[in-house]
Amino acid sequence: MDSHIKINLEKEIQERDKLIVELGCGQKKKPGRITIDKVDLPHVDIIADIENGLPFLPDNSIDEIYCKSVLEHINNFENLLREIVRVLKHNGRAHVFVPHFSNPYYYSDYTHKRFFGLYSFYYFVEPQNQLKRKVPCFYTDIRINIVSQKLVFRSPFWFSNQIKKTMGYLFNCHRSVMEYYEQHLCHIFPCYGIEIIFTPATK
Repeated sequence: MDSHIKINLEKEIQERDKLIVELGCGQKKKPGRITIDKVDLPHVDIIADIENGLPFLPDNSIDEIYCKSVLEHINNFENLLREIVRVLKHNGRAHVFVPHFSNPYYYSDYTHKRFFGLYSFYYFVEPQNQLKRKVPCFYTDIRINIVSQKLVFRSPFWFSNQIKKTMGYLFNCHRSVMEYYEQHLCHIFPCYGIEIIFTPATK
């Protein structure tokens, strides 16, 4: 699938004080964001299959990238992450939301390709900046710095949602508690998803 750019992208890059991109925007657009989706909807600025990367964006050009409930649909996750790191400025940030592997709704969506857990993004982080449990980072040369990571507890049902909010306060109080939760409690108290903010580690 070839990309189709519906805006003057070069002008946007040159003239905007802050360049914000949203990957997989779906049916909604927030003001001030350049939107990318593979479906040609009226508010989509760039029609592209991000499985093929972001070749239309220059290196070190983007201040912020938002990517909500998208990465679980991607086959070549490592390639897209490499592209995100490439186009972000050295102090740019990626704001990501992915479903947690304990989320029972994860399995209902046949378009989901992969699981995510507390350690998934730490495979791209140097050991000295990882959690207590270390994971190998030698599979790839992609490096990121995780600014923050939060377990999200949510339910579509009001009463359950109140309980899950309390769980969120408890299990996010410290990184060690988050690790204990995922090892011992996540299948008893399922987590809805994970919010991550990261920056490129080097440029």
